Amino acid sequence: MKIRPGEEEARAAPPVASGRPRPEDRARPRHSPLRRARADQGGLAPASEGPRGWRRPLALLAVVGPGLIAASAGNDAGGIITYASAGAQFRYRTLFFMVLVTVAYVVAQEMTARLAVHSGKGLAALIREEFPLRIAALAMVCLVVANVGLVVTEFAGIATALGLFGVSRYISVPVAAVLIWALVLFGSYRYAERVFLILSVAFLAYPVAAFLGHPRWSQVGLQTAYPHFVASPSFILLGVALIGTTITPYIQLYTAGALVDRGVGPDEYPLERIDAVGGAIVSDVISWFIIVATAAAIGGTGPLSSAHQAARALASVAGGKGAVLLFGLGLLGASALAAAVVPLSTSYAVAEAIGVERSVSRRFSEAPLFLGLFTFQLLIGVCAVLVPGNLVHLIVNTQVLQGIITPVILAFILILANRTSVLGDAANGPVLRKVAAVVVVAIACLSAVLLVQAAVGF
Repeated sequence: MKIRPGEEEARAAPPVASGRPRPEDRARPRHSPLRRARADQGGLAPASEGPRGWRRPLALLAVVGPGLIAASAGNDAGGIITYASAGAQFRYRTLFFMVLVTVAYVVAQEMTARLAVHSGKGLAALIREEFPLRIAALAMVCLVVANVGLVVTEFAGIATALGLFGVSRYISVPVAAVLIWALVLFGSYRYAERVFLILSVAFLAYPVAAFLGHPRWSQVGLQTAYPHFVASPSFILLGVALIGTTITPYIQLYTAGALVDRGVGPDEYPLERIDAVGGAIVSDVISWFIIVATAAAIGGTGPLSSAHQAARALASVAGGKGAVLLFGLGLLGASALAAAVVPLSTSYAVAEAIGVERSVSRRFSEAPLFLGLFTFQLLIGVCAVLVPGNLVHLIVNTQVLQGIITPVILAFILILANRTSVLGDAANGPVLRKVAAVVVVAIACLSAVLLVQAAVGF
């Protein structure tokens, strides 16, 4: 085939940077994770060629990341306090409730991943395109307000974790903020993702702490398999808090934005679905272990007021300083991971809603709004934590706000996932529509209970 003069240069030239990437460029990336994995095997060969024993695990490792990172970030400082308080206040009675929450979490994460992969767009971009402007703006305002509060709680978690080892928050918080900022601004998405995955390993500290607590495993298994609810307002309130801290809107927004940023295409969705669903399950298994650990150590003593109190209480029963070390490392990893993921989810959402460039792999000059908003949120978080005072009330109120807006975002996700105009043949089927609708309605009802209790001071 002949190439006309100047055509070769045009093909070789890089695309002109623009404020808003073309949908076809984002939906069909040139180098998707699965293709990179196949290239590592010796070229873009068909999946049927070559040895089969190790190809699928390698391909799975190529796409694993966004789902696991987002789900792990949900076990942040506020989450740890909520889960530990559940164990301290009601022992193992909330374990069956966590099974129900996990089902809802899996449904939400799967729909979110499917929307991002098959549309090539993040949730905020889809909301902007498919809903009236005022409704989309209301959703973004709720998200930004809630997420800014969460950023503060994540840095509070970092300060608390390193405070267990005698490090002042006036040192730990600024240093952590600089490291997180540098990682996002000067690293590529793949490099940042690897660091986030390493931080996720810190959650293994909680299963270890649970075994050190020597719980009654027969009782644990029984109350996980069968409901043992308590008919009290405090149990209902804690149940709503467990939902709010597990299925938080920023997790869905980050998942969708990261998948688009990474360039995962429809042909890779079967493996990405494993990442999304598996990440949600692993995250809630960790939450289950946090409840078990604190229930074994201080079950029945009442609600906790801080993660520091949980660590000290666990240490007194489950191994002294070793348990403090494990709890502190887990809290540090969780808080550092969420301190990066939460502001990134806000940046993804706002940039998508406005329609400007958004990517961790871009320079500041190429994505000023995306990276500028990320930087601004870090500054707010650092400044708020460095002000003397108790941040527990802020953490609790933030979880309440998350519980209020969670059904709103889930309703958007459900409507979008039901539309064939958005997903085509990948839209929700009849069974999934009913299951997802039950999930959204149930969470909305519990959030309404929380609102009523908060309004009347019950």
